[in-house]
Amino acid sequence: MLDRLTSLRDRVLPASVVAWFGTRASVWWGFAVVHGYFLAWMASFFLRGDTFSDTEQYRQWATGVVPDRPGMAPITPWVYPALAQIPIHLANVFGPSLYLLGWFLLITALNAWALVVLLSGPRRTTGVAPAWWWMFFLVFMGYLSFARVEGVVAPIVLVGLLAAVRRPVLAAALLSVATWIKVWPAAVIAPIIIASRDRLKVLATGVAITALVAVGLWSTGNLSHIADFMLQQGERGMQLEATFSTPWVWLSVFGIAGSHIADNVAINSSEVYGPGASVAAWLMQPLFLLVIVGGAAILIWALRRGAEREELFLEGALLMTAAFIVFNKVGSPQFMIWLAPVVIAGLTHDWDRWKVPGALLMVIAMTTFVIYPLFYTPLIHAHPVMAAVLTLRNVLLVVLLVWSIRRTLDLGRSATPRVEDAPAPVV
Repeated sequence: MLDRLTSLRDRVLPASVVAWFGTRASVWWGFAVVHGYFLAWMASFFLRGDTFSDTEQYRQWATGVVPDRPGMAPITPWVYPALAQIPIHLANVFGPSLYLLGWFLLITALNAWALVVLLSGPRRTTGVAPAWWWMFFLVFMGYLSFARVEGVVAPIVLVGLLAAVRRPVLAAALLSVATWIKVWPAAVIAPIIIASRDRLKVLATGVAITALVAVGLWSTGNLSHIADFMLQQGERGMQLEATFSTPWVWLSVFGIAGSHIADNVAINSSEVYGPGASVAAWLMQPLFLLVIVGGAAILIWALRRGAEREELFLEGALLMTAAFIVFNKVGSPQFMIWLAPVVIAGLTHDWDRWKVPGALLMVIAMTTFVIYPLFYTPLIHAHPVMAAVLTLRNVLLVVLLVWSIRRTLDLGRSATPRVEDAPAPVV
C-alpha cells in the first residue's frame, strides 16, 4: 500500500517539488500557513473583543473576574498547578479585549521555539518529516491547541524530550516546569528517570523546580494553593468522552435502563449516567495506579535486559501518556494533544519504528476534530453516528496503548542483557 502511494506521489508531483518538501524552509512555510490560518480564524473572535473556548475562563482569571455561580463554589485558576498562572496572565498583555490574540501569540512563539529545536543540530534532516507531521496534526487539533493550556505545555514537553539524551538536566527542568503548568508531563518524566544514566540529576532537578515553585508561592502568600489542583476537581463521574465511558454512551443511545448523558453543572462537564457508572468512576483511580506501576515495572525489566535507552524512554513516555488518557475518568478532547510531543520525538528518533503510532495518532486527531469542534452537540444528545465516531477514537487510543506496551516488551526481549547500567535495587 505504501509503495503504491509513493508511486502515485512520484507520478503526480515533480521531483523538485518532492525535494522542496524535504527542506527546512518548506516546514517554515507550512508553519506560517497553519498558524496564519488559525490567526485569521481567531481574529473573527478577538476583533470583536471575544474569546474562544477555555480562553474565556482564562481571561476572567487574568482580570480577576470570577463569575457568580449561585449555589456552587467558583472555579478558580488554582484548578491548574501553580505555574499555569504565568501564561494565563501573560496573555493579557494587550488587555482583556485582545486576550485571545495574546494567548494565540504566546502559543505561536512556543511552537516556533520548539520547531527551531526540532530542525537544528543533528535533527536538521531527520526532523523535517516529523515537523510536517506536526503541522498536519495542528490542522485538526489547532482549535484546541490554541485555546487550552495544553497548547502552552506541548512545545515545552517536545523540547524536553528532544534534549533528554544529551542534556538530561535541561530536559528535567523543562518537563518539571511543564508539569507545574499541567500535570500530564509527569507521564513523560517517569520513563526518563527510569531509563537515564543521570536519573539522580533528573530527580534532583525536579525536586529543585518544585522547591522554587513552593518558595514563589510562599513569597506571594499563596502557598496554601500549592495542592489545589488535586482538590478542585469536584466529585467527578465518568465524563462523556472518557475511554471507559463508551458502554454507557451506547446505553444512552438506546435508552437502556435509564442511562443518559447530562451536565455536571458543578464542574461544567458532560457525564454518563446509568447502571454501574458510579462504580466505574470509583474504579478508575486504582486501575490507573495499577497500570502505571505495571508500566514502570516493564520499563525497569527492559532496561535490565539491555534495551536501548533513548528508544526505551520514548516508548515508555508513549505508554505512560496513553495510560494517563485511557485509564482516566475525564476524557476531554484536548487530551489528544498530550500524545503529540512524544510521537514527534519518536518519529525524529526512528521514523520507521514510529510510523504506526504516528498514523494512529493522526486518525485519532481527525476523529477528535469531528467530535470537537464540529459535532459536539449531537454527541451530547447521544446521536448514534457521533457515538460511533467517539467509539472509533477510543478504540484507537486503546490500540495505541497496547502497541506501546508490546513495543516496550519487544525492546526487552530483543536486547542484549547487561548488568552494569541497571538501576540499583531498592533496599
